[in-house]
Amino acid sequence: MNPHDLQQLQLKNKIFQRILDEIDVGVHVINDEGKTIIYNQKMADIEGMKYEDVLDKSLLDVFTFHQNEDSTLLQALQKGRNIKNAKQTYFNNKGQEITTINNTFPLMEEEKQIGAMEIARDVTKLEKLIRENMNKRGDTRYTFDSIIGSSDEIRDVIEASKRATRTSSSVLVIGETGTGKELFAQSIHNGSSRSSKPFISQNCAALPDSLIEGLLFGTKKGAFTGSIERPGLFEQADGGTLLLDEINSLNPSLQAKLLRALQEKTVRRVGDTKDRAVDVRIIATINEDPIDAISEGRMRKDLYYRLSVVSLFVPPLRERSKDIRNLAQFFIEKYNGLFGMNVAEIDEEVMNKFEQYDWPGNVRELEHIIEGAMNLIDQEEAISYVHLPLHFRNKPQFKDEQSDTGKIEELLIHKNKPIKPLDQYIQEAETYYLKKVLKHHGNNITQAAKSLGMSRQNLQYRLRKYGVKKENS
Repeated sequence: MNPHDLQQLQLKNKIFQRILDEIDVGVHVINDEGKTIIYNQKMADIEGMKYEDVLDKSLLDVFTFHQNEDSTLLQALQKGRNIKNAKQTYFNNKGQEITTINNTFPLMEEEKQIGAMEIARDVTKLEKLIRENMNKRGDTRYTFDSIIGSSDEIRDVIEASKRATRTSSSVLVIGETGTGKELFAQSIHNGSSRSSKPFISQNCAALPDSLIEGLLFGTKKGAFTGSIERPGLFEQADGGTLLLDEINSLNPSLQAKLLRALQEKTVRRVGDTKDRAVDVRIIATINEDPIDAISEGRMRKDLYYRLSVVSLFVPPLRERSKDIRNLAQFFIEKYNGLFGMNVAEIDEEVMNKFEQYDWPGNVRELEHIIEGAMNLIDQEEAISYVHLPLHFRNKPQFKDEQSDTGKIEELLIHKNKPIKPLDQYIQEAETYYLKKVLKHHGNNITQAAKSLGMSRQNLQYRLRKYGVKKENS
C-alpha cells in the first residue's frame, strides 16, 4: 500500500471512530473469537470502562454474566440469530452492575459468520429506580440480581434459592450476622408467584415477648387494658411472605404457637376464640448453627423441622473472599452516589489486607468500613490505608502498619527528652512515612502518589521540600 492510500485509510478510520463516538447508543462488536474489535464512547460511558480495558480482549475476561449464555452478544455469535429488545444485566470489571436493552445480530461475510454486533441503550438508573420503588410489590426491593458475588460458594446458594421460588414451602436461612440473609428472603419472594402480594418482615429479637405475640397474631379489643381490634403480621401478609428474623430469639411458648399456626394454617388473635385462615409463606432466619440452638434450648426441634423444609446456608465473607473485591467496589459506587464523590477504587495493598482479614461482621462490616473510609477521604482517587477507620487499623491483621506507627512514636517521643515543636514532629513523621512508601513502591513516584491519595506533582514537591531521596528497595 502506497503512503497516500495508507494516509486515506487512516483518515477514514478516524472519521469512522468519530461517527461511532457521536452516536447516542452503545456500539459493541466482537469477532468470531469473542474478542472486542469495535467499541464506541457511549458504550464505554454506559459500562464505566476505558477503551484499553475492552478492546482486543475476550468478552468474558472483562465482563461477568450470571451464566455465559446470558450474554446477548455471545448468543448472537454462537447461535447466529438476531435478538431484539432484550434486557440484560451484567457486571463490569469493577463489579458495577449494568442493565441495558439490546438489539444484537450476527455479522456475516460471504455466508460465513465473522462476529456479532450489539446496539445498547442504558436503563441502569431506571432499573435501580424500579427496585427502589418496589413497595407496590410487597415492601421489598431486592432480587437475585442484587446479590453481589461470583464465587462458587455464593452462586450455589443463589441457585438453591432460585429453585425455592417454585414452591410455597417454608425456608430457613442460616448464616452469621451481616451475611445478607434478608437479601435472599426478599429475592425468593420477588421471584415467586407471591411477588405481587405483601412481604412482611419482623426481627423477633427486637421486641419483648409481651409485645411480639400480639404483633404476630393480632389482638382482640378488650383482651387486655388498652387493646384494640388489630390484625397481626400473619393476617397482614396473607397471600404473601412473612420473614421472621432471628427466630431462635423467640421463647419456647411462642415457638409452640408459631408451630401451630404453620401446621393449621390459621391464627388466633390474643384474647379471641376464633381461628382465622391465613395463606402465608414463612421464611425464617437464624444466626447460629440450628443444632446448637436446639441442644441449648433456644429452638424447638419440631419447629426447626417444620421451618427447614428448604435450608439455605449463607456463607460468611471469610469463606467467599473471592467476592470481597466486587463487594468493595459496589459499596464505593453506592457511597459515591450518596456523598456526591468520585472515589475510583481501593489501594491494592489495602485490598490484599481485606482479602486476608476474617470479617467477623461479614458483608455488613465491609460496608461500614468503606463508608467510614469515604467519610475520611477528600477527593483522592483511591482509598488507602490512612483513610481506614482507626479501630480497623488497630486490628491484629494490620500489625505491619501498627509497627510503623510505633516506630514513628519511638523516633519522635522519648521520656527523657523535651517535647518537640508540633511542626518539627509533623515534618519528621511525614518524612519517615514518605521514605517508607517510596521504598515500598520501588521508587515509583506515580504509584507512591496514588497510594498516598495525592497527585504526582504534590508528592514531588514534598520530597524536594523535605530533602527525601530515593532509597534502594
